[in-house]
Amino acid sequence: MTKSLSILVADDMEEIQNVIAQWLRARGHRVECASSGEAAIRLTKSHAFDLVIADVLMPDSDGLDLMRELTTRLPATRILVISGGGRYIRAADCIKLAVGLGAHASILKPFTEAQLQDGITAALAS
Repeated sequence: MTKSLSILVADDMEEIQNVIAQWLRARGHRVECASSGEAAIRLTKSHAFDLVIADVLMPDSDGLDLMRELTTRLPATRILVISGGGRYIRAADCIKLAVGLGAHASILKPFTEAQLQDGITAALAS
């Protein structure tokens, strides 16, 4: 992937945001981060993103709300969902839900930089 992308990373864990942003910036991408679905939705109203990488489960409006917003308002934006599951729902079920709502690709947490790149490639190709 040689083209520089504008990418939004939405995850409630700052450590995960930072690692993903570091990996992506090292590859020349412009990266913005949000800690909730609500904050991510606000960012999509003021910035155009080629790709949104979103955790499925977040407090204060989750990745599913974000996906519904994106598929309705910005259908050209590609969506890669990431999930480690939650207290009451398994990660694989989170991913199934997200793909059913329009995510273009998915990866399970924890993941490597190579797995993230494969997920991005899949999201952009679909």
